[in-house]
This record gives sequence, C-alpha cells and structure tokens, in this order.
Amino acid sequence: MNEFRPASPEKPIVDDKPIIGGKSVGRTIPHDSAVGHVTGSAPYIDDLPRRVDELYVDFVGSPVASGAVTSLETEQASALDGVVAVFTYKDVGKHNVFGPLFCDEPFLAAEEVLYVGQPVVLIAAENETVLAEAKSLIRINVKETAPVLELEKAIASENFIGPKRQIGRGDAETAISGATHQLSGEFRSGGQEQFYLESQAAVAFPGEQGQLVVHSSTQNTTEIQTMVAEVLELQMHQVVCICKRMGGAFGGKETQAVIPALMAALVASKTGRAARVIYDKDTDMSVTGKRHPYLCRWRVGFEDNGQIVGLECDFFSDGGAAADLSTSVMERTLLHADNAYFIEHARFTGQVCRTNIPPNTAFRGFGGPQAVASTENIIQRVAEYLKVDALDVRLKNAYGTDDRNVTPYGQLLTGNHLTEIMQTLAQTSDYRQRQEAIAAQNETDPLWLRGLAMAPVKFGISFTSKFLNQANALVNVYTDGTVQVSTGGTEMGQGLNTKIRQIVADEFGIDWQNVILMPTSTEKNNNTSPTAASAGTDLNGAAAVNACREIRTRLAQFAAGLFASTDDGLIPSPDHICFEGGVVYDSRKPNETISFAELTLKARFERVDIGARGFYKTPGVDFNRETGKGNPFLYFTQGAAVAEVKIDRFTGDVSVPRVDLLMDIGKSINPGVDLGQITGGFIQGMGWATAECLVYGDDGRLLSHSPTTYKIPAITDVPIDFRCELFPNEDNLHCVRRSKAVGEPPLLLGVAAWAAVKHALAQLSSQLPGDVDPNLQLPATGEEVLRCLTEISAG
Repeated sequence: MNEFRPASPEKPIVDDKPIIGGKSVGRTIPHDSAVGHVTGSAPYIDDLPRRVDELYVDFVGSPVASGAVTSLETEQASALDGVVAVFTYKDVGKHNVFGPLFCDEPFLAAEEVLYVGQPVVLIAAENETVLAEAKSLIRINVKETAPVLELEKAIASENFIGPKRQIGRGDAETAISGATHQLSGEFRSGGQEQFYLESQAAVAFPGEQGQLVVHSSTQNTTEIQTMVAEVLELQMHQVVCICKRMGGAFGGKETQAVIPALMAALVASKTGRAARVIYDKDTDMSVTGKRHPYLCRWRVGFEDNGQIVGLECDFFSDGGAAADLSTSVMERTLLHADNAYFIEHARFTGQVCRTNIPPNTAFRGFGGPQAVASTENIIQRVAEYLKVDALDVRLKNAYGTDDRNVTPYGQLLTGNHLTEIMQTLAQTSDYRQRQEAIAAQNETDPLWLRGLAMAPVKFGISFTSKFLNQANALVNVYTDGTVQVSTGGTEMGQGLNTKIRQIVADEFGIDWQNVILMPTSTEKNNNTSPTAASAGTDLNGAAAVNACREIRTRLAQFAAGLFASTDDGLIPSPDHICFEGGVVYDSRKPNETISFAELTLKARFERVDIGARGFYKTPGVDFNRETGKGNPFLYFTQGAAVAEVKIDRFTGDVSVPRVDLLMDIGKSINPGVDLGQITGGFIQGMGWATAECLVYGDDGRLLSHSPTTYKIPAITDVPIDFRCELFPNEDNLHCVRRSKAVGEPPLLLGVAAWAAVKHALAQLSSQLPGDVDPNLQLPATGEEVLRCLTEISAG
C-alpha cells in the first residue's frame, strides 16, 4: 500500500504559545463591509464614477450553438452616429485564443461558433441607447451544424477534453465480483448557476506607454493581468488589475471574468478612452459557465454487514465548449470520490466531455460535490438493498484513526474525527428516535411522505496544483500605530479581509479597528493565486503573519533598547518585549509601557523599517496526477449534517423543516463569519441538491436564464429549525491560529437533503417485492420526485 505522510511545516504558522495580547481572533467582529452592504454604500465596479471620455461596451453573440461563420454584417452599426468602434476577431491579433489550462477558447469567435451567445462582435458607443441600437443592426450569418448537447452523445463520439484520469488501489473488479452482494447503476447530478448578485463587470483605463489599469470583478487579479497582457500583446508590467470587492463569485469569477475584462481592455487600448462592460443578469446567466453536470456509472460490492469491499466509479462531466478549468475540477472529483469512507479496493476514472454550451467552470466545491453526491447515492442504495439504516452503513465504512486511514491516492488521513462527528450528531439530533417516528408517520399519513438522512464530508484543503499553494502580503505600519495590509486574496463577501484584519491586529497587539485591508492589486501583490479552494485565509493570512513577524522582530529589537538601562542592570532582550492592548513593554518591567503608536514613531526617526512583504508556501503538498498518488492536501475539513424532508405525495414538492449540522473548522478566527459561511454554504448546496435545475432547449439555448425561471433557495426555503454547531477541535497545527478552511466544505453537506428524499422514497419502494429503486437523480426537484413516486406506484 502506498502511503504518503504529510511533511512538517518549514516554518510553523501556529506557535504553541499564543500571541501575547491576542484579543481579536476568536471574536465575532463585524464583516468589514457589513455597513456598506446593508446601506448600499459599498462600491462595486459599476459604482465607479464614469470618466467624461468613457465608452459603453457590449457584444453580440452567436445565434446558434454550433456552425461555421459565413459572414458578418457590421457596416450599418459602424456607421451609426455615436458608435465609436466595432471590433471582431480580426482586430484582436494572433492571441485571440486563450485558456487557463488549454489554449482552446476564443475571445471573439472567428470561423466557427461553439455555443449560443458566444461573443462574436464587440461594440463601443457613447451611450447605452446608441449601443442597443447598434447591437440590433449586427448580422452574424452562420451555416448551422448539429450541436452536441448531451453527455451520452459526447461520450459515444469520444468528444473529450483532456486525457482520462484514474485514481485507485487494489483490485476493485475482483473484489466486487467476489463480494456477497453487487449493485450497479447510473447517477446524474445537474449543473448549477453561481447566481452571484454582481454580474460580470470590468472597467479599463488607458495610461501612458501603452499601460492599462483594469478594475475587474474577479477572484484572480493575476489571471486578468496575464490574459489582458497576452491577448493584447502587452507585457505584464504594463497591466494592473484591481479588485476592491465582488458582489459574490462562488467560483464563477475565477476564470470567467477574463472575457469581460478583455472586452474593456481591448476597447481602451484601441480607442485610448476608458471603457466599461457590465453584463445584465440574463446575459450573464446565458453565456457564462456553471457547475458541471455529471454522469457517474458505478459498481459496488459489499457484505451482509454493509462493509463495502470494492467500488468502481466512472465519472463523465460536461465541460462545455472549451476546457476552462474542467480537467482540474474532474481531478478534485476523483480525489473526493471516497468521501468519508475507507474503501480497500477502489477505481475512480474521470473524463471531461466537450459539448456546445458555454464552457463550464469553477463552482464552490470544485467537483467535490458531484463526487460526494455519487458516493452518498451508493451508500443509500446499499442500505436500501440490505434494509438497514444508512447511518450504520456510513459508520461501518468510515475512515479509521489508527488503521483504515489511507486514501486511495495514498495520503495518510490525520486528524480524523469523522466517526466522532457522526456519532455526536446522531445523539444531538435524536437521529435514531426520529427515524422511528418518521417510519410510523409514513405508514399513516396519506398526504405527506417524510425522510431523514445524515451525510458526512471530508474535504481536502489546498490547490491540487502545487504551484498555486503560495501567497504574498504587504504590511505597512504607520507612525500613528495604524496598519494597512495588501494581499492577493479577493473579498467576495466571504469575510477574508475581516479575518486577516483580526490576525494582523493580534500580531501587533492592537485593536482590529486600527488595521485596514486595501483593494487587491497586482501592483502590490504579484503572481498571486486565485481566491479559491477554500484556502484564502490559510494562504494570505499566513503570508500576512510572516510579514507582521518580520516587522515585530525589528520593533522588538528597537524597543528592547528603549526599556533596558544601566540603572536597572537589564540587558536589552527582544525576547522579553510584549505587544498587548495597544502598548509595548518589557515583561521584566511590566509597569513601564509605551504605546504602539509612539513606538512606531520613534522607530521611524531611528530609521527602523516598519513595513514588510511576507511570503508563504503550503508545506508538504505534492500530487502526481499521472500516477494518481501523493499528498494533494495539507489537511481535511470535516463535518456532517442531518436533514429531514417533507414531501407532498401528490405534487412531489420538497421542503426541509429541520437540519442539524456539525462542522470541524478548528479554532474559529471569527465565529460569526464562519457560521455565516457554514449556513450559507449548506443552503447553497441544498439548493443544488433539491431545487436548482438548468434547462436547455434543443437548440442549446439556456431557457432558465433569469430569476423567474431558475429557482435558488429563498428565505422561505431555509429550514425553520436550523441547528448549526462547531465541533471543538484544536489539533490543526498547520494553519494560522489553528483554524481550518470553511468556504466550500459545508456546501457538500447539502447532499444530506437529497439523501433524505431518497430515504423517503425508499420507504415506499421497500413495500414492493424485490429491490425496487426509482433511481432518484440530482437535483430532487418536484418533477423528479413526482417521477419517482409515479414509478413506485406503478411498480
């Protein structure tokens, strides 16, 4: 058995002894944009004041999903009074095709179009009225070809993106064949719209010497800088990308912010005028990528006691018309197909398929939710077949602590609390008693059908591409004792800036209100990773800590000389200097203090540097995607949720009256922010699992392209009884202040609601002879549940 043990951190971020005077970390302080959010005063891209020379920019997209462009009619639009420029691929140059992993996505379509709405013609005008008229005058003539819109069609024609990948160990096929019981099937999980509140947006300002400043609603300022420079044939030092905040992102602005940024940058570069691109909601939903739909073909072998001895899963994802991040998303799917379970003989394969819809992209969970949903479907099926409680199957197969604790890719699972979390949650949620009560209710209630299920999660934290596990931070201390911090992390509402504010404040022993986070800019933080993979605080917070400690070391050396004197016989010792409560003192003379502000002023006059750039790289992560072995993650965030559902037997409508959730996020930096992330993430996952359904027409056009046709969870969908607790745990020594990442893991627990629906349906099908499985797919919408109810009734 291959086993890879995590390496020790090169420079531990977490000290065994706490920072003296640490008063901010662990407290619920307000999100740094909270007032701006609720009052509407927080500025976003479209709130930036317009320059007098600024142009309005929009595009005309492909009218069909697939075909050859025969001609473009742009003359009437170009001649319209108020139209400043009309651009096509011919105006872009030799770098019109780009991509984060594979160079296969056109900025503006050239000889062929690949999906409905794909940008073809770009227009810049003096005002919105002229812009709208110009768009109506553009004609894109296409010789249409038959699009590929179904996964099965792409699979049959081997229309793939990237190579097939595999992770596994043992001999799954032999183990399954030799097991007492075997089951197999197909499981589908649908896509999901990110539905951020601020649509894709960018503003570009031209400067001297060919320079451009691009304000972008992006999770990845460095990628915007890189792609703008590459496509426009500039050098990176000529481009600055700035992001103050985003009105949500959820992965949808990790790569997909590039095209609107390119639009604004191209116009600004060609015309010498400022340019602004703001997608409306319908356009944004129609032409941007989403969570990947998946098809999983699976086989499992198991024993009478529920022990899984062998598992095979073949995953196929719908990547859309270009690669985007699809192969990396699939990689994480394979790495999470085990979820919380030790499977001795396993084989997981993954293949991305190319279809004629917008290129699908990152979404909170990044392929993990599709894997976990597939595995939990299998767990439910095993329990249904054996007619036992699914929780017992989960506990039987859960990872161990002293043995059965190595993943299929060879990483030793340390800090495992999965069984403890599930058993604790089973007790606090009255899981066993409620199962009995629900079974009794279902036998007598002709109107409502109820279900209950628990789903655990083990989510790996780190980028699976080694080079992305790095960050830098710039910390500037001023002579009034206040601090500015700049990192490569972007704030999209998740509270990253607030947490770093607390961390930095405690490093200097000052009030958190004396620390402020500056807008993210490639001018201050270069070559940064996207704010993704739930690692924003881990990476950028650690980099900020390293910068602070460099400054603190200098200040401590300086302060040591101030406090020591020949009169008291004390030798200057930086080791005895304490930073606490806004003052600095020598622990040997605690009654003699100097304010932090006064110390910084004195330090400046003595030419002590009170600014620093910190750098951090995640230790011990290394994964070989060719062999499928290694340590892709620094640690795992764990948790479990129990969801109860109530189903209308006549319409299939699903409601979720109660959820109990328990998460291990280490020592919380900001409990209020973290609980917000956990509850919000769960609800978003529940929406994906039960309600959000993307519907495409036969022509490849998205039909559910607005809030009126696409249902995200509303406040009325939130469980009336929603209990969320943090699992007490301080054993994560790898991360800043023993915290754990919290952004993505809770979303995966939304699968518990889907599993509860499946449990409810199984109680009906169990009354039929044989093993009847209506094969519930995801999302469990009213239509899907009604289909299953009808099938069971007919069976």
